[in-house]
Amino acid sequence: MMQAVEIESATKRFGDVIAVDDLSLSIPEGSIYGFIGPNGSGKTTTLRMILRIIHPDQGQIRVLGEDSFTADNDLVGYLPEERGLYKKMRVLELLQFFAALKGNRDGKTDALRWLDELGLGEWGNKKVETLSKGMSQKIQFIASIIARPELLILDEPFAGLDPVNSEVIKRTVLELRKQGTTILFSTHDMEVAEKMCDYICMMFKGKKVIDGTMDAIQGDYGQNVVRVKIADGGDIQGQLESLAEVEMVNDFGLVQELRLKPDADTQSLLRRLMELGTVRHFELCRPSLRDIFVRIAGPESEEDSHE
Repeated sequence: MMQAVEIESATKRFGDVIAVDDLSLSIPEGSIYGFIGPNGSGKTTTLRMILRIIHPDQGQIRVLGEDSFTADNDLVGYLPEERGLYKKMRVLELLQFFAALKGNRDGKTDALRWLDELGLGEWGNKKVETLSKGMSQKIQFIASIIARPELLILDEPFAGLDPVNSEVIKRTVLELRKQGTTILFSTHDMEVAEKMCDYICMMFKGKKVIDGTMDAIQGDYGQNVVRVKIADGGDIQGQLESLAEVEMVNDFGLVQELRLKPDADTQSLLRRLMELGTVRHFELCRPSLRDIFVRIAGPESEEDSHE
């Protein structure tokens, strides 16, 4: 399998802080590769090294087969987390400008097509400052793909989008992958990462702590989660936490997820649950990516998994 990005023992320091520590990973061509981790874990620093915005202090990074640290590759598209568009420009001329920056001198046809695809066909002659926040984010997304990149890097592509616009971007990302584009994106949305990504890498304190397919990652963490729904249970969380088989309770209100202690007897647990109330649902399942994230990063980082 060919690799779109190969990182070998990359380290990046900022003064006394090691932002990325001896990182090695490979991103296969044509895949969707998700980057997760709490704030300050080294994700954005890694993306910027891949983009040649900053250089590693040690190690090697190859992008689309090249290891040169010269100007950005025209075959790489980038959607930064910090959104920014020229507000006085008209939408169509803005997109043509971004296309020209990446070597596509005749970007008007592509710009018009993408505007239609993303439901903005009537906005080409409007100034950017007249757009809503969701529209502006879709325009910035179009700007990142207007030159038909082979590698597309997205930093928090779904942040701040309503469900309708999120669905549009998700559908477009999947279509680009079908056409052969490699997608690398950083996200705090664990559900999106779990459902969309072929591979997932988790960074924590500058180091890679997870790297692989979701199936392999879940396999490493065992099948020790029980999802339950109990009717007439009263203060159910307190009662569940007192059970001998239970290590931790994640209460979602109508449903609770129980992380079991090693060698817990699930049949014994079920009997105890039936004593607490009517068991409407009892499911032994693998831990979610969100649960794995919290196990590694700690409860103080749980809020990151919802952003």
